Formats: sequence, C-alpha cells, structure tokens
Amino acid sequence: VSRSLGSKVHRSQGQFPITQNVTVVEGGTANMTCRVDYNDNTSLQWSNPAQQTLFFGDKKALRDHRIELVRASSQELIIRISDVLLSDEGQYTCSLFTMPVKTTKAFLTVLGVPGRPDITGFTKPAMEGDVLTLTCTAPGSKPAANIRWFRNDKEVQGTKEVNATGKSFAVRSSLQFQVDRREDGVAYTCSVEHVSLPNPYMTTEVLEVHYAPHLEITHSLIIPQEGQYFKLECVSIGNPIPEPVLWSKDGGELPDIERMIVEGRELTITTLNKTDNGTYRCEASNHLGTSSAEYVLFVYDPNAFAQHGPDHALIGGVVAVVVFITLCLIIVLGRYLARHKGTYLTHEAKGAEDAPDADTAIINAEGNHVHAEEKKEYFI
Repeated sequence: VSRSLGSKVHRSQGQFPITQNVTVVEGGTANMTCRVDYNDNTSLQWSNPAQQTLFFGDKKALRDHRIELVRASSQELIIRISDVLLSDEGQYTCSLFTMPVKTTKAFLTVLGVPGRPDITGFTKPAMEGDVLTLTCTAPGSKPAANIRWFRNDKEVQGTKEVNATGKSFAVRSSLQFQVDRREDGVAYTCSVEHVSLPNPYMTTEVLEVHYAPHLEITHSLIIPQEGQYFKLECVSIGNPIPEPVLWSKDGGELPDIERMIVEGRELTITTLNKTDNGTYRCEASNHLGTSSAEYVLFVYDPNAFAQHGPDHALIGGVVAVVVFITLCLIIVLGRYLARHKGTYLTHEAKGAEDAPDADTAIINAEGNHVHAEEKKEYFI
C-alpha cells in the first residue's frame, strides 16, 4: 500500500497541466480548458494575464459577471469568458498545486472585427478635368484589415495607411485620379478583408461626371435628289443632356416651316427641291458650354443624274477595242518569234543544203570541224 501511494504521488507530482491556445472574435465567447491525466485531489487554478486568480477549483475568485465555471473536477477545470474584449487578450495560466506547483500557459487571441467601410471624397456631380481623391476607411480591426479597390470589376491599386488606436487599428486606403467623361457611370468599390469575416465587407459608389456637349449631324440619304424625303439628326453627347436643339439654315431661321419639320433633335424635309441647298446648323448647350455642328446640303436633279449615268454602249465599245488590240499583239508577237527561229536555223544550216543526212549537214556547216560536235542538234 505504501509503495502504491508513493507511486501515485510521484505520478501526480511529475505531470504538468495540459492547455491549448484559444482564438475568439471580439464580443464572442472563449472556453479555457485545463486538464491533467492523473490527479490525487490536487486543486487546479486559472489566472488571467494580470495574474489574478479567476477560479480555484470550483471557487470563483474574481468578481466578473462575464467569467463563469463550466466544469470543475480533480482532472479538469473549464471556465467560460463571455462578451470577450480586446483587453482580455493575453497569457492565461493554469496551475496544478503539487509540490512544487506546476503551471502551463494558454494564449487567448482576440480578433477585432473591422467596422463597415465608408468611402469619402465623392463629389456629385464631378466635373470633367477635376482631380478626385477617394478614401475608404475601416476602423477597429485587429490585426489590421486589408483594403482593395475595384473600378467596376477590375482591381486598381490604392495607397494604404494603418494607424493604431489602442489595441485595434484604423486602416485607410486612398485612390486618386483625374476625371474625364469616360468615368461617368463607373462604379468604385471598396472591399475590406479580415480574418474575422467570412465574407468581405463592401461598399460601392457610382461616379457621375458632367461634361460639355459635343454634336454631330447624321443624314438619311447619301445623294439627296429632288422630290425625296430627307432627314437630318443632331446627335449630341454631353452630361447633362444638351437641350434644346436649335436648327438654322445659312445663319438664319428655317425658310419653309411647312416642309421643314423639327421634332426634338430631328429636322425633316418632306419634299426636297433646289431651294433647300445650303448649310444647316444645329446647336445645343448645357451649363458647361455650347456646341454646334453643320451639314452642307446639295440637292441633285434626278434627270440630270440619270443623263450623266454610265454609257453602257461606250463601255462595250472600249472593251471591244481592247480585245482587238490584244489579239493583234498576240499575232504580231507570234510571227516575230517564228521568223527569229527560222533565221537561226538557216544560219546554222549554211553549206548543208546538199548533205545526204543530218550528221553530214552539221559537219559540213559553216564553222570549224573541230567544233562540229558542239553544233549537233537532236530532234525527237
């Protein structure tokens, strides 16, 4: 019995408490567990980072309504900390009161959840040419949150700044750019990522850009002719939309309001005639400026246009002459080649008219007998 008790005491005195680190989100609940494999009724104790005793066995030592006992036995001591604060972070100590006392540390990590992001710096509306600095702020994160910018769906780089405020961090990211009309309607999104968040926090602002107008005139006919229906449209680009659109002809008012009908941005001439020739101008403005566009109208006589149409007989005659000349050139070239070839044969055959065969003719041909073999020609 004495040996058995001595063995138990030795095992109890030789072991250390077992703990594990805990990570919890600010405002959440942390369970701190301490256990031993063997205990002969020796007490366990939990202490906070300030070395204040929280529980000694099942006895509560610190008056804090957030800390409560979960389980107490000779082999296990579990306590719960509710509504965890950033200030609760630190090393907690579990002690086994043997001789000497055995202790083990457990670190409680408290994550600070960042606040919802906020974008500042938007001016509504922005003017073309302005320089904007957009700033996205995410306060109260621990560790520091990460901020990303998106222009529509494409990520763009901002300038990040981190400031410590007590145990948490305030993160700011700025984006600077010059505004042009292509920015009108573009969505800028600030995304905040943090280990405490299952999904990023996001906030979006849509940029509205005001810019001066630009006008162009489109027309319904390429070659306007007398008697036709003709339409001009004043296409305007600007924000705000430039209105109203004013039409004029040759620097004055439209001369025939019965045939020249204005509907919004369109000018319609119901029946064209020669008196409609001239320069037509549309003009529109918004609070940033005025723009205009011009179109020079020339009305063609359909009969004169038909008379000056393509002469198919003339085209046919030209084609026939070209074909005839081409045939003549081919014939002349053929005769030239034939005569050139004949002359060469006659020259080579000089002195061989009376030869009984081809070999003798070549040998008797004008020239040196030494080169007779060089003058042989074979025909198959």
